[in-house]
Amino acid sequence: MPQPQPHRAHRVAVIAPSPVSMFNLAIPEMLFGKAEVDGHPGYEVIVCTPVPGRIATTGGLSLEVDRGLDAVHDADTVLVAGTGHRYEPDPLTVAAVREAAAAGRRITSICSGAFVLAEAGLLAGRSATTYWELAEELRTRYPALDLKGDVLYVHDESIMTSSGYAAGIDLCLHIIRTDYGAAVANRVARAALVAPVRPGGQTQFTQTPLPPERGNACADTRGWAMRHLDEPLTLTDLARHAGVSVRTLTRRFHAESGVSPLQWLLHQRIERAKELLETTTLPMDQVARACGLGTADSLRGHLARRTGLTPSAYRAQFSRLAAAAGVGTAMTA
Repeated sequence: MPQPQPHRAHRVAVIAPSPVSMFNLAIPEMLFGKAEVDGHPGYEVIVCTPVPGRIATTGGLSLEVDRGLDAVHDADTVLVAGTGHRYEPDPLTVAAVREAAAAGRRITSICSGAFVLAEAGLLAGRSATTYWELAEELRTRYPALDLKGDVLYVHDESIMTSSGYAAGIDLCLHIIRTDYGAAVANRVARAALVAPVRPGGQTQFTQTPLPPERGNACADTRGWAMRHLDEPLTLTDLARHAGVSVRTLTRRFHAESGVSPLQWLLHQRIERAKELLETTTLPMDQVARACGLGTADSLRGHLARRTGLTPSAYRAQFSRLAAAAGVGTAMTA
């Protein structure tokens, strides 16, 4: 999908079904609303609904939504919010989403919004996900899709789907990273006090209950590792800092983050490399050493597998320095 033009906010039309999950509806506005690029808003978020007016929420309240589905026509991205439970896709919404996809818009969904995408025929032959409690029904009703029933979100070309609740946060941060790069997405995550780098393939945690500490037992060690990414950290190093055995560390780490310690560490290293590529002019070998990937060849291989881009191509596409230089040149011309 074409990148948003400088100083032109990327328009996101959020379609609210009735009843709508208030949490689903709040996520895009909260995260996209915090994205700034060169001092300008990165997104314009418009909430719309098939029949403008008062709509119900799953929490028993009601909301006033003034915009109808005409908002979809001018959107760059269409996001279908969910209800948190089973519902029949509205025919007007299905038609609007199908038309937007045919016009080349990016189509996304949170939670049960995936049923709208499937009803519109957009998921046939594609990978997709939804909230784990609804996964089997989605698979049964739309057998032509490739359901990934235990992941946070799926990005399949111009179609993105996420699981329910907090996975919508991960999807929106992924969209921001895709549009504007890791540095912008990480600033948004910090402002919203949420984790910036949960990969889409991470489990939804549906099979194993989390322990009481849920995310806290290894927090100090994760923070310590983030401050030492330029060092050759091992499982033994992490376990020593946590004061536990390697086996205990691995078990706790997976329970809290959904991935192994080394998978988490590699993901952090790649995210740090992306930030350095976006915000500095460091040579590739220095970027590799600064994030702990060792060599420029290692950086190239890992980044290409994660993003499909070489480090130089990634820098050319997402460097904020280049954008700032362009603005400065225009102002002095």
